[in-house]
Amino acid sequence: MESKEFLKGRGAQQNTPNKFLKHVYEVREDFLEFCRLEGEEADNNKTQYIPIFPKTIVNKVDSPDVGMMYSMNPYQGCEHGCIYCYARNAHEYWGYSAGLDFERKILIKKSAPELLEAKIKHKNWKAATIVLSGNTDCYQPAEKKFEITRKCLEVFLKYRHPVGIITKNALILRDLDILKELNRHQLVAVNISITSLSEKTRRKLEPRTASLQKRLKAIKVLSENNIPVNAMLAPMIPGINSHELLKLAKTVSEHGALSFGFTVVRLNGAIGQIFTDWIKKAMPDRAEKVLHLIQDCHGGSINDSRFGLRNRGEGKIATQIHDMAKLARQLYFKDKTFPRLNVELHQQYKNGQMRLF
Repeated sequence: MESKEFLKGRGAQQNTPNKFLKHVYEVREDFLEFCRLEGEEADNNKTQYIPIFPKTIVNKVDSPDVGMMYSMNPYQGCEHGCIYCYARNAHEYWGYSAGLDFERKILIKKSAPELLEAKIKHKNWKAATIVLSGNTDCYQPAEKKFEITRKCLEVFLKYRHPVGIITKNALILRDLDILKELNRHQLVAVNISITSLSEKTRRKLEPRTASLQKRLKAIKVLSENNIPVNAMLAPMIPGINSHELLKLAKTVSEHGALSFGFTVVRLNGAIGQIFTDWIKKAMPDRAEKVLHLIQDCHGGSINDSRFGLRNRGEGKIATQIHDMAKLARQLYFKDKTFPRLNVELHQQYKNGQMRLF
């Protein structure tokens, strides 16, 4: 049962201090009371879109256990509000909080398509899959308004360059026309994130994401068009959704996914405080149990920064999750393979047709 003070429609229930700022700003309760007496809103909970102007857009990923070489993020911050999101900490680099600011102050990179084009047409660039997005969701609600992701996909298609996509929003189907063209040249792979088969759980963990049925439909439609889909059943949170792993794997396989991946939740940086505050308000009856189970997966801590172990976890609980995943692959993905993307076509295109211009 949720606490009465639970903030509906958001994941985080507070703004945590930014470790990079010397001063901490907070809204005092007496100020909130003054606003209520005056009939004003101290916090209207609306999302703000803030344009920023980066010099580059493609990032080299140095972490050895992430599974990608390059990523790009058309947006910083994410309105989906997933309470466990590792990307929250990145918002502190922009001077904001990893808590509510991450969900309500969305930074918009309108120049992303032009920056991407400059990068991949550079004479020294050698094609490697660039992932949309390694940090925040490229199909979050802002994309419906700004269409930056669609414009970036048009650039990838124009230059015959491979692209990976990670999302939990069915808005991806809007761009089915471009995705089909990219796939015709074996240039696209899609990762759809699904964390629970329960809408009640989904709404609490990921309050502004697409519903389970819409995400399953996205997997089905993409697969019917021969676009390879990997399901990200992540993160697995013991005491909340880890018991669903087998059913999740079976369901996504039946809808056409060719593979699945997962991680064991870890609550790094400010996310530990944000998640702890959230679960005590969203699930007060099991908060302590869940936190202890997470600690059991990471040597007694809710955070784990050890490469190779931080996303896998260790101990009895983590081992049980990995055993379920192994069984799921044997049962539901035994005869499925995920294709490799074409990294040669871009170079051929640059050496041939593009030289004519």
